Amino acid sequence: MARETWRTVSARQAGMVSRAQLAAVGVDRFAVRNQVAAGRWVLRSATVVSTTTGELTRLQTMWLGVLHAGDRSVLGDLTAAELAGLRHWHRETVTVLVPYDLDLDDDVPGVHLARTRRRLSSMQDPSSPLPRLRIEPAVLHFAAYQPSPRTAQGVVAAAVQQQLTTAADLLAWVDRMRPLRKAPVLRSALADIGRGSHSVSELDLVRLCRDHGLRTPDRQVRRRDGEGRLRFTDAEWLLPDGSVLVLEVDGSFHMAVEQWEDDLARQRRLTTVSRRVVRCTSRELRDEPARLATDLRRLGVPRAARPAS
Repeated sequence: MARETWRTVSARQAGMVSRAQLAAVGVDRFAVRNQVAAGRWVLRSATVVSTTTGELTRLQTMWLGVLHAGDRSVLGDLTAAELAGLRHWHRETVTVLVPYDLDLDDDVPGVHLARTRRRLSSMQDPSSPLPRLRIEPAVLHFAAYQPSPRTAQGVVAAAVQQQLTTAADLLAWVDRMRPLRKAPVLRSALADIGRGSHSVSELDLVRLCRDHGLRTPDRQVRRRDGEGRLRFTDAEWLLPDGSVLVLEVDGSFHMAVEQWEDDLARQRRLTTVSRRVVRCTSRELRDEPARLATDLRRLGVPRAARPAS
């Protein structure tokens, strides 16, 4: 087997190498000093150099964080989830989880070092070349420290909706990570997600129905619209007269004229003689649930069945 060199280490780590790794392959501190002085390498922290110059890429910043913090550290929270494929939850700062007793003197720009007493090796993804948490402990650890329960619920819903994990696997990790902040909130949300809620708005709708005694709707129902295209409706109720009421929930990105017109066209094409489509906003679900519940009741949504005595 060929002897490893600084080039092979650098290539494996997006051009980032720690001083300890360089020393292990025979590059002493004087050689590092000469490379930096010549402008070929750049000292990125007290313990890490890049063998490339210029602004660091996202991947290089991630490597910088874990190399600076040492071999017991891992990428965590939304940074780990990003590497696992989570979309639309980007945070610019890279989060690195480090052992609580680790002694680090200096900060690294763009990197947040979060101390934890948890055993990080038990939560690490063994398949990732860049040390990071598995998707389940990553999103749960992030959710646990959010001031807003909606943010905590939203991130676990997104992980399931994007098919990165399942509600059952996340529930199992809630138990494995005991004690975990917001565990009751997360268990409740994951129970609803397991029954078909794919977003915070859908969780809000289920909560609205329970609080106001309405039947819980079917969610993400497959429908063919008037042009034959496959659609998924947000929520549907079968009404006593045999017709169907569809509720479509508009999120925060529905203000653009093009999106608004697309939604109107979608509504028309989903509407039939026996199927009505009405709309609300995610803000109404969140801030005016009683008013929306009154409207749904007036439109014929049945009351929830009473449990048998």
